[in-house]
Amino acid sequence: MDISAKLTEEFGLKSEHVHNILTLLDEGNTIPFIARYRKEMTGAIDDQVLRNLNDRYEYLQNLEKRKEEVAKSITEQEKMTEEIQAAIDAAQTMTEVEDIYRPFKQKKKTRASVAIEKGLQPLADFILEQAGDPFAEAVKFVDEEKGIKCTDDAIAGAKDIIAEIISDNAELRKKLRALLENHGEMQVKLVKDDERGTYAMYDDYSEIIPEIKNHRILAINRGEKEDCLKAKIYFDPEIAKRVCTVKFIKNRQETVCAKLIEEAADDGYDRLIEPSIQREVRAILTDRAGEQAIKMFEVNLRPLLLQPPVKGKVTLGLDPGYRTGCKVAVVDETGKVLDTSVIYPVPPKNDIEGSKKIIKYLIEKHKVDVISIGNGTASKETEIFVADLLKEIDANVSYAVVNEAGASVYSASPLAVEEFPDYDLTLRSAISIARRLQDPLSELIKIDPKSIGVGQYQHDMDKKRLDGVLGGVLEDCVNSVGVDLNTASVSLLKFVAGLNSGIAKNIVSYREENGKFTSRNQLLKVSKLGAKAYEQCAGFLRIPDGKNIMDNTAVHPESYEKAEKLLSLFGFSDADVRARKLAELPSKVKAYGEDKAAAECGLDKATMNDIISELVKPGRDIRDSLPQRQLRKDIMGIEDLAVGMEVDGVVRNVIDFGAFIDIGVHQDGLVHISEITDKYIRHPSEVLKVGQQVKAVIINLDKGKQRIGLSLKQVKKQAN
Repeated sequence: MDISAKLTEEFGLKSEHVHNILTLLDEGNTIPFIARYRKEMTGAIDDQVLRNLNDRYEYLQNLEKRKEEVAKSITEQEKMTEEIQAAIDAAQTMTEVEDIYRPFKQKKKTRASVAIEKGLQPLADFILEQAGDPFAEAVKFVDEEKGIKCTDDAIAGAKDIIAEIISDNAELRKKLRALLENHGEMQVKLVKDDERGTYAMYDDYSEIIPEIKNHRILAINRGEKEDCLKAKIYFDPEIAKRVCTVKFIKNRQETVCAKLIEEAADDGYDRLIEPSIQREVRAILTDRAGEQAIKMFEVNLRPLLLQPPVKGKVTLGLDPGYRTGCKVAVVDETGKVLDTSVIYPVPPKNDIEGSKKIIKYLIEKHKVDVISIGNGTASKETEIFVADLLKEIDANVSYAVVNEAGASVYSASPLAVEEFPDYDLTLRSAISIARRLQDPLSELIKIDPKSIGVGQYQHDMDKKRLDGVLGGVLEDCVNSVGVDLNTASVSLLKFVAGLNSGIAKNIVSYREENGKFTSRNQLLKVSKLGAKAYEQCAGFLRIPDGKNIMDNTAVHPESYEKAEKLLSLFGFSDADVRARKLAELPSKVKAYGEDKAAAECGLDKATMNDIISELVKPGRDIRDSLPQRQLRKDIMGIEDLAVGMEVDGVVRNVIDFGAFIDIGVHQDGLVHISEITDKYIRHPSEVLKVGQQVKAVIINLDKGKQRIGLSLKQVKKQAN
């Protein structure tokens, strides 16, 4: 297989670009580096396409490797034929390769292998050839010493061999898998009630396979693991058995041999084929559903990590709680801890006045600008307390409720212990909640993405695959934002292209021993950070107050001379870059001619335009251009809501059947996919993403069960 040609066809890219990408990957270049700094070689495709192409590349490489292994094994058994080799070469999936290899695998003792040991293979071949009277032929194989006492014993053994031959036929298995996938029916029974009634809807549930949604597959799988459900795929066995029989009976003749083949096929289907095909199709459905769930997690995680930071504000973090109280931490503009405390403004203590006194003192002492409240247990009561308190003070202080998912996991982790050895784990959680408002990416990067709470069934996914995809998201987000080389933690640095935990620790150690970095070139003095790692990471690391202003941009050191030439060509200097006086540069380049300017500076046009964007706004943060977080001073409860009311909200989580929207009350509202837009969409993620600000209309409300139904598409209709 020509892998490069296949990828070119599948991804619709130019062949030279695919060839270049594969070469760059094979040379050990990282995806962020390729996407950002090798645009002239890739056609400027984005990092997501690169990751998808890389995943497919790895699969095809593994497929080719497996084909070679299978071909070698069959050849060593001296059973290779041109037909088998052609089938191996033509196989497009691992499953097809394994189907071809199935008859040649070393099997455990089976009824067929026992019959073969008794010498009944020739009789089985005779029956399959339909060459005459099988019973007359069977007489030759009667041998009491081998346990074949009569012709019926011989025929039975031959049928066992035929049943296995039919079961091992690659073409037949492929056809039966397709039949189950396209025409099978998932049938589910509730075998044990769960306390929450989670699986009640799956009692006597059935749906044809092509129509069953991915999230239902995962729900059924979980129900089976919890011994609440029993599921199977039903396909008419008579049709399946006819498919098996037709494949092996010549010209559909009604002979004695044909009858025996039919009986063997029926037995082979019931005993060998149907159970394994069931498992295979269930595995296919699970893999497909898992990929969709992982994709959904990826889609939700990216905007969550890239939420705009609330910069330059002293922040007071509150980790709400009942019995153990509400933990408090104040951090300065850089996230440094200034103070901590514990208050009890909610039941059972209800020390509201005492709690107000402490918070007012901390606000005045540290000039707090904003309060960050975790959205977990007692969040609603704590938010009410804060809203009331803000009415009693003159300071311009606002608050926001942040998603605290994973904060408790982080606070008990070795990383948190290392970072805050002098603080109790509950106070570490409050610190994390404060920092999540200041810089979501820097704080969330410390937590296992599976604990962040923006996916479905993440704990049921293939761990290696999920970790790989989410690691890619973390890497993309960190590198797209850039990292301050002089303040970044090991947790953040390890996701920079070309770096790992070990090198990240060495960078921090070098910084502690030698003081702040003043130039990117100093990275080459860091232990174990060689030329290749430097090439990959340098452009993503920033030095805001460095000697060279370009060290505070995404311009790669390899392009500094070309960037200087570009500045000189249009009459600008480094001082102009530092003073942000390059507003006219883009228009000057356009008037001069982009192609001409790029050629004179030794750049391709895409890279030149990237450099211009960086020089115009050195130190820019891509998150600053996104809709900013809404800070509040007052509160609304579910009791204040009514059907027909229009509310502002922020998308909290996007799922297969809709999205959860934070509308400022303790309970998120649900907008079903049918209420998102009047246009047809396959998935909510086509319209919504985590962190997106929306307007919604309340269309149903159950205050007792704390359920809020929302509509986005009815907002415009209501306005009209």
